Amino acid sequence: MALNPPSPTPSMFRKKKSSSSLGPMSTAASYLSAVRAADARARARGDTPLTTPALSLSSSVTTSSEDTILDEGEESYSDILTYPSIPPTSEQVYTTVHSEFGHCSNEEYRAVSQHPAGKPVAPHVEQDPPYYVLFTTYISYIILILFGHLRDFSRKYFNPGEFKHLVPHDGYAPITSDFDSFYTRRLKGRMDDCFSYPVTGVAGRTIVLLERESKDSNRTFAPTGRKVRTLNISSYNYLGFAQARGGCADAVEECIKRYGVSACGTRVEGGSLDLHSQAEGLVANFVGQEDALLCSMGFATNSTIIPALVGKGCLVISDELNHASIRFGVRVSGANVRMFKHNDMKDLEDLLKEVISQGQPKTHRPWKKILLIVEGLFSMEGTMTNLPSILELKKKYKFYLFVDEAHSIGALGPHGRGVSDYFGVNPRSIDILMGTFTKSFGAAGGYISGSRVIVDRLRVRSHSHTYAEAMTPPVLTQVIASMASIMGVTPALPTSTSTGTITKSRMPEPEVPEAYPGRALSSSLPTWMDLPPAMREGTEGRDRLRRLVFNSRYLFRGLKKLGFIVYGHDDSPIIPLLIFNPGKMSMFHRLMRQYSTPIVVVVVAYPATPLVTSRVRFCVSASHTKEDIDTVLRASDYVGDVLDLKHSDGERWPLERIMNSAVELVQMEQPSHD
Repeated sequence: MALNPPSPTPSMFRKKKSSSSLGPMSTAASYLSAVRAADARARARGDTPLTTPALSLSSSVTTSSEDTILDEGEESYSDILTYPSIPPTSEQVYTTVHSEFGHCSNEEYRAVSQHPAGKPVAPHVEQDPPYYVLFTTYISYIILILFGHLRDFSRKYFNPGEFKHLVPHDGYAPITSDFDSFYTRRLKGRMDDCFSYPVTGVAGRTIVLLERESKDSNRTFAPTGRKVRTLNISSYNYLGFAQARGGCADAVEECIKRYGVSACGTRVEGGSLDLHSQAEGLVANFVGQEDALLCSMGFATNSTIIPALVGKGCLVISDELNHASIRFGVRVSGANVRMFKHNDMKDLEDLLKEVISQGQPKTHRPWKKILLIVEGLFSMEGTMTNLPSILELKKKYKFYLFVDEAHSIGALGPHGRGVSDYFGVNPRSIDILMGTFTKSFGAAGGYISGSRVIVDRLRVRSHSHTYAEAMTPPVLTQVIASMASIMGVTPALPTSTSTGTITKSRMPEPEVPEAYPGRALSSSLPTWMDLPPAMREGTEGRDRLRRLVFNSRYLFRGLKKLGFIVYGHDDSPIIPLLIFNPGKMSMFHRLMRQYSTPIVVVVVAYPATPLVTSRVRFCVSASHTKEDIDTVLRASDYVGDVLDLKHSDGERWPLERIMNSAVELVQMEQPSHD
């Protein structure tokens, strides 16, 4: 087996020269409009490439101010955009638009995520690896733990000062537990170069890594001064709205000009800005609920809202793989908690029968309330909650339902409205919908939505609303602009103007929002927010949704056809690839980073996952092109052969067949998963 990586693909990037023939454009919106117009002309002619050329990135990008631009070496592609021979300016956007969001005009590279109506949700079956993989994984951990303890024993004897914080001293208890410190020093420390890698720039289609090195076994790192532009398959930028250029960025810039820097991060006592009420109304309309409450931090949304909902005498039933923020919130609340097996509806129903019949511990009185908490899309597994079955149980056993849509909102469903949209259920059948703006919307913070009665109560009882800082105006603007571009904006009613004495009359817009999942009312946006036409019409948001689904389904099914064990749902933008062995985990990260086209991935190990199910987690974005996914498949195929990671059962396809049959693979009927 050849250990040399395949040769690079034709480059999309080249160094920006001082004698550029490219000219300035006034705004990002004007540039993107030019891209769309040229794209339409190209499709009409039928003689241009349908996507941005595949990436082949240099492993060493200079630290100067020179940027990378779209390679115009191919004559056919140079016809798409032509620039006047004027020196570039700092306002030009051609240097970043294609590195942040890949160009793709092929309508075949689109798909829609929606569960077939009336079709039952089949359970997801996790495949086990061969026994020799499990055996060698356990042996690896045993060896690491054994040698780690031997090293600790010798160093505690010869250098006791180094372990002062692990043993009682001068009347003080150890500040950290010995096991936590042991795992960090002796296991995680061996692969620390794979974690917390410093980056710079926007986490878009590509990202720039700041290279570093360690001369003391990963205890400390020092920058080398080199930069590496890599293909980014590790960020939660699902719809690609994390851009430094574009309609959202222009709106945020205008917001800063209007509200000033002093308004950013300032807590508003006794009231809120107009942007807060506009954003809350837009969020409620987006998710199909009566009202919504915003929080400046996603983790705090769960950890402070749950204690405001339940307390002593209440019961929380939680999926065993729920996020740490949910677990923390339940502990703080003081409510009793019971867990059920991940997405196992039979286990959940058995648990419901038990807790309802037995009541509270000791007294056996009925529970004050029962709250079931699940995630719409589980971040480590890539699985969806079985929402139709849960709603059937809800009707039967009368519990309240809390759905965490941190990863599913904006990423799932034909309209991007999350799991309720994906399964085609009424969102108001769910009591509380929680979500964050840090993934699909390229912003920060979170929200809680539900009935107006519940949200009004949370405004008073939630610590995150009472004591925390309000969301800043630029963040709110990013949320409003990105969300409105997914929904589309209802045009304002026409105004009548008479010359002479200039008078303008405008009929009031309807106060009742359109039915879910309708468009956003123009009154729900700030009057000064001037979004590009494609964003106001909703065409750009819909295109991003469809591109995300195609990319997610293509990568998921492509990896399975290559022979990898992958978890999750076909339409999930989170795709965990199982590695198992801890040594292979760090090597996978390094080999992908050193590939001919550098690729940055996220590796996850214990305690975030069970000990023997270490994994790499691909995070797909609408900003990726089909060629980008080809690059990831090509690199994974190479690394998988080197590290012996292909242990999946089922039919396997050669790499070239997968890439040539991408559309067929995406449109292929697959059994439903949970």
